[in-house]
Amino acid sequence: MISRRNCEGYADPTAYLALTAVMNSAEGRLWTMRPQRMLGNYRPMVYICSPLAGDMTVNKQKARDFCRFALERGAIPIAPHLLFPQFMDDQDEDERALALQMGLVLLDKCRELWYFGATISPGMKAEIRKAMYRGIIVRHFTDSGQEVAI
Repeated sequence: MISRRNCEGYADPTAYLALTAVMNSAEGRLWTMRPQRMLGNYRPMVYICSPLAGDMTVNKQKARDFCRFALERGAIPIAPHLLFPQFMDDQDEDERALALQMGLVLLDKCRELWYFGATISPGMKAEIRKAMYRGIIVRHFTDSGQEVAI
């Protein structure tokens, strides 16, 4: 993992973003997802990003399926949109904003963000934008699990 600090311990975001971009480029990617048997005990955390609003019953089941998809590919899936609605009200604007903010904190702990489907909600857009700003790898998948080039 690339440090966000230089050899003297000072924050160096420019070098960090440049080196991360080189490592994650198609030609220079040094890290890729592999099945668990090849990684030993290491499982990177992956932020699962998919719509929740609309048909919440269907969308929650899809999010669970996407988490299983990530798990089967050797990742630890992090899906705040499955966790927070269990004790927060998504219809309350203040609680929704707080849940989105807490999700962004969790995103900072993840190696990649995977978003699913053709619809990108405003909350997903904020998550994707934050991941790109932070230099986190962003990958797009269809609902059926086919990766889409972005």
